[in-house]
Amino acid sequence: MTTNINMEQLQNDAVEIFHQGFACSESVIYAIKKNFELDMSDDAIAMSSGFPWGLGGGGCICGALAGATMCIGYFFGRKTPGDPKINRCFALTNELHDYFKETCGGTCCRVLTRGMEKDSPERKAQCTKFVSATVKKTAEIILRELDKEEEIAR
Repeated sequence: MTTNINMEQLQNDAVEIFHQGFACSESVIYAIKKNFELDMSDDAIAMSSGFPWGLGGGGCICGALAGATMCIGYFFGRKTPGDPKINRCFALTNELHDYFKETCGGTCCRVLTRGMEKDSPERKAQCTKFVSATVKKTAEIILRELDKEEEIAR
């Protein structure tokens, strides 16, 4: 894993793969995995394939936000029941949620894309902005928190 992240490259990678056919959630996970050089199976990307268009087209949570939440969980989530580190994961996810809601205008795909056809250029352009902003904020949270851990370890 590396923490020497070029934010512009991270965002470009997410946007490029989004335009190649990955959906929003997949694009965020792909770019975090690639740029942090994570030893993470591509199964994580596959696990996020049901999120786009608000959970398979249901219109609920934006897939970019859902994929970003998976990335926060990868770094700061728990692996055993009762592990109190879940509280940190919740706090970081809430920070991401609030940022997304403020920056993008909501968290619900149905609301964010109201009046736009699923495959329209207008919707693709808007979702591209959401993917780019979300992957950057996610990386910033991860880097900040890893830096805190490193300081504590010193």
